[in-house]
Amino acid sequence: MFQFQKRKFYAGIALLAILIIGASATTQDKPKHNLKVLPKNIDHEELSKIMKGFNVSLGVKCNFCHAQSKTDPQKLDFGSDEKDEKNIARSMMKMTSKINKKYFNFNKEGEDKTPAVTCITCHNGKAHPDNKIILPPPPPEK
Repeated sequence: MFQFQKRKFYAGIALLAILIIGASATTQDKPKHNLKVLPKNIDHEELSKIMKGFNVSLGVKCNFCHAQSKTDPQKLDFGSDEKDEKNIARSMMKMTSKINKKYFNFNKEGEDKTPAVTCITCHNGKAHPDNKIILPPPPPEK
């Protein structure tokens, strides 16, 4: 009888240990987002869509803004603010949002919801936008 109680006790301890290990493993694998401009409750699909927009608009990969993980060099630390480019991107997001709200009625009721100014407006697929305006040649004189 005592042997049966002992086995039950050890089985319960083993089950509890498995649950604790499983729970800690799932919480550690979730990336830390550190969102300061985008909504904190943004879903993964919408966040991925925005990040892919940055990739295309600036012609860069994720590591342009996101630092390498200190624990696993094969991964990125999405929560880190180590790279200046990430804070520059945040400033640019605020700037384009202000421009769109002020001049293009973006996010106002009954108005067009499409932003008029986005990253690609200036970057055109380049990490750093051209800082020179290239004018077409003047028309030939008659």
